[in-house]
Amino acid sequence: MPKTIIISLPVTNLEASVRFYSALGFVHSPQWSDDTAAHFVWSETISVMLLTYAKWQTFTTRPIPPPTSSEVGLGLSCDSRAEVDAMNEAAAAHGGVADINPVQDHGFMYGRDLMDPDGHIWAPMWMDPAAIAGEGA
Repeated sequence: MPKTIIISLPVTNLEASVRFYSALGFVHSPQWSDDTAAHFVWSETISVMLLTYAKWQTFTTRPIPPPTSSEVGLGLSCDSRAEVDAMNEAAAAHGGVADINPVQDHGFMYGRDLMDPDGHIWAPMWMDPAAIAGEGA
């Protein structure tokens, strides 16, 4: 069985978050979703579980950080620069914020950070496959 990661995130408005993550290209998985949680798939090994605050608090008593904090940035590999741009446009159009940090354009690598409606930071990025293979940068 491949190793997987499930990122759990507390959200204030589950319906708005479902619309946001759907717009970014995450695939909703109703099998693990209900009125307190929504499961989204990014790849075969990466998924996101959005949890209402009440549901989140059944897993931990630790406080939910305010949306103005930055505890972690979640990087996502994209297939093209255009996909990175499209994710940022979708974020801005669906309650998030695009380009919360300066755009990173190194030619062979391109990234634009965005924020979801609850302040969670995502970093979609594209890297030239030739650079990954060590064929130059």
